[in-house]
Amino acid sequence: MHPLDNPIWHALAGPHAHLATIHGPARRYRPDTSPFAGVDTLDDAARRALRELAADSVLFLARVAVTPAELGLEAAHSRIGHQYVLDPDVRLDPDPTAQVVVLTDADVPEMLALVELAKPGPFRQRTIEMGSYYGVRDGDRLVAMAGERMRLDEWCEVSAVCTHPDARRRGLAALLTATVARGIRARGQQ
Repeated sequence: MHPLDNPIWHALAGPHAHLATIHGPARRYRPDTSPFAGVDTLDDAARRALRELAADSVLFLARVAVTPAELGLEAAHSRIGHQYVLDPDVRLDPDPTAQVVVLTDADVPEMLALVELAKPGPFRQRTIEMGSYYGVRDGDRLVAMAGERMRLDEWCEVSAVCTHPDARRRGLAALLTATVARGIRARGQQ
């Protein structure tokens, strides 16, 4: 199985092992970091471990060709996800006019507020620990951001790409996506 067919497992068993809660053959991110969980092999022990990890919360799983019923779990939501891989030949030229800033723990309250407004997907108090995050400010207000979420050995996910409704149509999401992608490439990842 290709690592991208089971990305959460490969992130939690690899570069993000320090962010994992481990229960038998199942792993999940700490609840204040991310709602994602995974297993390597689908067997009875893995199903039991996932059910126990999910006992007090909702977990998100991302895996090729698996249904919640196969895992012995009830689906609160189920949908098909799509992965996009950046072609290595695509140029990621920096925008010399942009004022991109590195976001830190001090920015988390503003990041959470922007995520609540723009709804890019799961982002929690400690999601920033998963990778680098960048933003654009309009005055002292954070109006756009993007960063790295799941990190596998050779791969890294661009995530939390969002723009405040008042700042849309300025190319900020594209700018920040390219900024994150350049950092990923600089580490030799895709």
